[in-house]
Parts: sequence; structure tokens; C-alpha cells
Amino acid sequence: MSRINLEQLKTFLTVVRLGGVGKAAHALNLTQPAATARIKNLEATLGCDLFDRTSGGMKLTKRGELLLTHAERFEHLSELVEKDIVDPAGIEGHLRLGVSETIAQCWLPEFLARLRTLFPKLEIGFNVDISLNLRAGLLNREVDLAILLGPISDYTIENIELPVFELAWYAAADAAVDTSDQGYLTRPVLTYARNTRPYRELKDMLFERVGPGVSLFPSSSLSTCFRLVEADLGVAVLPRSLGREYVAKGTIREFDPGWVPSPLRFSASYLGEPKSHLVETAAKTAREVAEAYLGHKNP
Repeated sequence: MSRINLEQLKTFLTVVRLGGVGKAAHALNLTQPAATARIKNLEATLGCDLFDRTSGGMKLTKRGELLLTHAERFEHLSELVEKDIVDPAGIEGHLRLGVSETIAQCWLPEFLARLRTLFPKLEIGFNVDISLNLRAGLLNREVDLAILLGPISDYTIENIELPVFELAWYAAADAAVDTSDQGYLTRPVLTYARNTRPYRELKDMLFERVGPGVSLFPSSSLSTCFRLVEADLGVAVLPRSLGREYVAKGTIREFDPGWVPSPLRFSASYLGEPKSHLVETAAKTAREVAEAYLGHKNP
């Protein structure tokens, strides 16, 4: 009998957790034939079927259920070895990172640089998206670590909460109004993308405090929002840590209508199973980088 290898067990566990070979292949960055071959080779090695294959999907056989327990033990042991023994500088692999626009505009470069220092052989791929899509990608195992508006309330997810972003109102430096600061809110309000928590909260607050006539212009690009404010095409409520640069240049200024939406709360979120020392370390590193960034930016 040929020996079982960890890659076969990893593929087996991923098929069980995702419910199919196709999804497992995508999560493992394999072709579907390669993932299928691993499962068939594992079954051949063990001399039994691990799955009942039906039109409704793949269901574990009794022997498959038995293997599941042992495979999870192997996985846990492998994780302990990686955590306690393997030199991080020698760890190879691929980290799929998802980040929100706010993070991409702030401390993402410092975070990637820190990861490259910790894991010089690690291949890092990332995409920038709204938190709603990042959450879906994480739950579908298309993302290993998501830095998003959180935390995610799901029993499968581990969350490391990050420092908050305070918000502030901004208008063009030369914008002229003949009323109090509240008068600025009669102008178009630039804000976060429509399917986000900050947009929904701001919309509700404007309706309550100003009325139904406020024009909202959602955008997925914070840099675009700031440029439009500079051009005096509207006002915006955006992270103060990003706005300071524009205020220092003298192109925009803060104003105070007497209220501001609540701070943006982000988390570094990842799947609790399978455990990954690499992903957990990356999440903790994100917190360290965020604390350093916001500690430096805040007075």
C-alpha cells in the first residue's frame, strides 16, 4: 500500500468542508482534475470509497467519516509543527488577501511590506472591494484573510478587531456659504459605496437631521471623493486620518454641522478552520501595523 500524504488529506478535508471537488480545487488553487486525482489516489491507497457520489452531491461514507476525524488530527499536528518549529523565513505558499478601500488608502503598503519581511517566500495576492463582497469571499473560502468593516458575526470566523477610523466633514477650502456649517449639507454629499454600512448610516442620519432632500453621491473610491471635494463639487464625511493630508495642503477644510457618523470599525477576519498559523500571524500583524499607523497619524 502506498503512503498517504498530507496534500491528499488536505484536499479531502477541503472537499468535505466545501461540499464538492470543484469548490475545493478553487480554494486550493488546483485544477479540478488534479483535485479529483488526489481524492481517487487516497481512496485507492485506503482501498475504500470515502464518498457516495450522487446527483445531489458528495456525501461521506462511514469510512469517510472515520477518516475525517483522523485527518483533522493530522491537520492540527501539521499546524503545530509549522507554528513551533518551521522558520517563518522558509514558509512558502499563497495568501489571498481582501481589503476594503479605506485600508488600501491607508496602511496596506506598510502591511504588505511587513508580511514580506516575515515571510519572504510567501506569494501574496490581494483585491480591494467593499466589505459585503469581502465577507462573501471569506465565507466561500475564496479569501484567506479579509480586512473589512467588521467584525463578522459567524461561528466559523475568527475576528481580530482593529483601531477605529474617526470621521470628519470636509468642504473645499474656498467653498462659500452664507449660513452656519449646517448649510453645507444642502449641497451634494459624497460618501461610501451604496452597499456599505457607512452609506446606510449616513443616509439615515441625513434624513433624520436634514430631511429627505439631501443628494447623496456614493463612490467606491475615497481618493475620488476627496478630489471632488477639492473641486467644490460637494461635501463629504470621510476618515480624518486621510483628510489631514488635504487639509495640510490647504485644498479642503473641516466643518462641523454638530454631528458626525460613528467611527468606522474594522477587523482582520479569517476562517477558524482549518487553523493556519500563517493567516493568524498575518491578522495579528495587520493589527500591529494599524495601531502604528493610526498612532502616528493621531495627535
